[in-house]
Amino acid sequence: MWNNTQVTNMLSIQYPIIQAGMAGGVTSPELVAAVSNAGALGSIGAGYMTMESLENTIQTVKTLTTNPFSVNIFVPEQTAVTEEEIASANELLNPIRKQLGMDPTYKRPMINDELFHKQIDLIIQHRVPICSFTFGIPPKNEIARLKEKGIILIGTATSVNEALLNEKAGMDMIVAQGSEAGGHRGSFATAFDLAMIGTMALVPQIVDAVSIPVIAAGGIMDGRGVLASLILGAQAVQMGTAFVTCIESGAHPLHKQAILEGTEDQTVVTATFSGKPARGMNNKFIQMLQDQQHNILPYPYQNVLTQDIRKEAGKQNRPEFLALWSGQHPRSSRQIHAAELIMGLAAQVRRLAETFS
Repeated sequence: MWNNTQVTNMLSIQYPIIQAGMAGGVTSPELVAAVSNAGALGSIGAGYMTMESLENTIQTVKTLTTNPFSVNIFVPEQTAVTEEEIASANELLNPIRKQLGMDPTYKRPMINDELFHKQIDLIIQHRVPICSFTFGIPPKNEIARLKEKGIILIGTATSVNEALLNEKAGMDMIVAQGSEAGGHRGSFATAFDLAMIGTMALVPQIVDAVSIPVIAAGGIMDGRGVLASLILGAQAVQMGTAFVTCIESGAHPLHKQAILEGTEDQTVVTATFSGKPARGMNNKFIQMLQDQQHNILPYPYQNVLTQDIRKEAGKQNRPEFLALWSGQHPRSSRQIHAAELIMGLAAQVRRLAETFS
């Protein structure tokens, strides 16, 4: 059977399909639970969540499903910025604030260095069965703490080198994130511009290099992408953009609309919103800042500086100033229930598998 893989067996799920842990409110408890209840793996995108928000979300998901689900967290990076750099970044953003009717401001981003470790505390406390990581590999002591509790760990790699580092660190499985993927690039040990490797080229090379299961990600939107990934040696797929437009998704309606009406040539990779490269629909915000990369703060500082802009743009229904993350395959997106998406994927894979058997 196509769905009997190492990943489905290890995660105790029916289908080798993982909903990406997209931060920023997309992964509502309703979406996560709907995906898990349909036999795939729902994931909470906890990257930007406060402790209270994450705890409430975990508890709500548990009331909506008894099936396994995951929490995705961002591995923190050691970065520093000067007051001059903060002032330059604010000056760059003030014209956008003015267009939204906001007061120009000097905002100093406040970073909670302990959030990552406290999120792990919550994951252990609430016995979340699976934890995935983006932007790097967690410290050895945190990996040991999670493994001691029997929590399955999933890393992210955008190159073979990063996959090998994940395996060496003790990850149980690896997401091979191709360049087609929407949202943030997971690069951490390979230069971003050298790690823009397509899914079809990346997956088999990582499969050949590591002994742990590989999960394909990037541009996978239908059963054809799922089956192709399995043929390339992946033991599951991770899908993000396909779930953004689902009815249960917490994405802003204008974000969903942008994907549903989007085309493959409208996405760009930009660091303007967060300070870290991410793929999304091109818009006015990106165009205004794209030539000012030297004044953009590194992640997470830039992300904090633009939060008020994105929040206000959402309130005013101004998509030109929203972060409209999307992969390179938006034409196959649909606004349907998550369960319908998963059942449709499974049916399509079965038909295709029979055709080639």
